[in-house]
Order: sequence, then C-alpha cells, then structure tokens
Amino acid sequence: MQAVDNEVLGKVVEWLGGDKPCWLATVIATWGSSPRPIGSLLACDQAGHIVGSLSGGCVEDDLLEKLIAGELAQSQPQFFQYGVTAEETERLGLPCGGHLDIVVEPLQTGQIEHFRRIVAALSERRCIQRVVDLKNGSAQLAAAKRHQPLTFDQANEVLTQTFGPRHHLFIIGAGMVSTYLAELALMLDYAVTVCDPREQLLADFPVAGVTKIADMPDDAVRAHANDPSSAIVALTHDPRIDDMGLMEALTTQAFYVGAMGSSRTSASRRKRLAALDLSEDEIARLHAPIGLPIGSKTPPEIAIAVIAEITAVRQQRERDSRKHLDSITAVA
Repeated sequence: MQAVDNEVLGKVVEWLGGDKPCWLATVIATWGSSPRPIGSLLACDQAGHIVGSLSGGCVEDDLLEKLIAGELAQSQPQFFQYGVTAEETERLGLPCGGHLDIVVEPLQTGQIEHFRRIVAALSERRCIQRVVDLKNGSAQLAAAKRHQPLTFDQANEVLTQTFGPRHHLFIIGAGMVSTYLAELALMLDYAVTVCDPREQLLADFPVAGVTKIADMPDDAVRAHANDPSSAIVALTHDPRIDDMGLMEALTTQAFYVGAMGSSRTSASRRKRLAALDLSEDEIARLHAPIGLPIGSKTPPEIAIAVIAEITAVRQQRERDSRKHLDSITAVA
C-alpha cells in the first residue's frame, strides 16, 4: 500500500510518461469541518480518470467537469474556491459553513522529470520542497531537512509545499509487533527508525524503508528522536532495553511515548522509572499499557491499537496548537 501523496504523484508521472497531459489540484485552505486536510492532492486526466481526493463529496466531480470543459487552469496554475455561497456548499456536500480553497495546475509531458524527482524523494523517505508561482507558471524543487506546513502567499500567488515524511516513529525493539507497526507507520507517511542492540534481530528485520540503529536505545533516542514530531514506543518486553530507552524518551520533546506490557507490568515499570529519578510529570507522559483498548491480542491487532492511539494523541495536540494560535490571533 502506498502513501496517498506517492500514489497521486506516481500516477502523474505515469500519465506524463505516456504523453497524457493532466491536472494536479492541491487543497491550500479549509474553513469549517473538512474531511480532507490542507495539502491533500488530486490528479485527473482528460479521459476523466481521478486519483486522490479533495473533499470526499461532490467537489471532485464538479472540478473534473470544469477542467474538461475548459473553465479552469488551461494554460496556467489557478486559484479556485469552493463554498462561496450557501447553495454551492449544500450542492457539493461541504460541511455547514465550509469553504475549500485549491490550486489547480495543468501539467504537460515536459514536466515529467520534475515529478520524477518528487517521487524518488518519497520512495527514499526524504523531504523535498516544491514552490509554484501561479503568475508565471514556474515550479521549483529544493531539498528540505524536515516537513514544513503548506503555505500559500495569496498576494504574490506563490504555493510552497513540502512532500515527504510528516512525522517520525522511533521503535525500540525489532520484534513481530514492531514489524507490523513499522509497515502501518510507513503507510501513514512516517519516517520510521528501529533501534535494537541485538544486532542479529535488527539485521533480520524485514521491513524496507526504515532506518536501523544497532545501539542502546537511550543514546539513540537522545540523538534521533528528541523533537516534537517524534513518537517513541518500547516494544521489546525486556526491561533492560525498554527502560533504558524510556528513561530518556520521557524527558524528550516527543509528542508520544508508549510501552508494551500488561497493567501489572506497566505498574512495575512506573516504579522502576521513579527509582531512576524521573519526575511524576515525566512518568505521567507514558502510555502504558500501550494502544487503544480494542481487545487486541495478535501482533497485527496490537500494531493497529498502537498506531491508532498515536494518531489520536497527535491529532489532539494539533487541535490544541491551532486553538492556542487562534486565541493569540484574536487577542492581537
């Protein structure tokens, strides 16, 4: 299974390589409840084939009709807004009060190398920044150290978007649960690091596209996962390894820290962490037992529960961040 950006941009490369002009549409802003986030992509060709999604409603069909009829983005990238009127919002199935701003670009076969570079970066789990000037139709690429939020300078009509892993999952332990969790995280656009001092287990870890570190997890956490975009999980079931990583992880900026184990195991772990001079607030950050309580038993089920909890925590953090920024803006 491919990440959505990779799937859409891969189809663009396929169409352009087959001498088929197409369009690329990007969500640049939303108001009200939106089923698709900013940065979502949709590509379509002149035959009416669509990959990706902008709204999950009728916007896709309406956009395709406008493009094929020659009403939008025929020779230059174009800004367009859905939901300007209440009637349009209702007709297109947008949420009450919802607006959807998009940029639509007409793509020609001569641009194939541009998109091949993006697809190559995605396949290598690298970030790459794309800047589109709507006034002159130019598009430039540059390497990016990490993912940045999409921006659209409406005054100058410049779209800046980063493609590549949006978040980082640091997994302690190269076992079976880690295998399924790494696969799920890669599908969700995470960069994935697997750390295990047991070199043979790490060498046999079967998931392609992850970074492997054969080191004690405390050193590795400090060097590779001390940032707000990282989630850290301890999955070895060996306290000699897991606790070493957790004592460092709980002092980092990581937005999520979790450890696998039963309620009794988790209670014992918290006592050990307290004995290692971690504060009550630091220990309170630990999600253990790990994962949402879905009754998971098998390794794939546990991995689903873990990635679901990480997603829930990340989304809540992002909502809280937006509320905080809105409150600052309102006061200003």
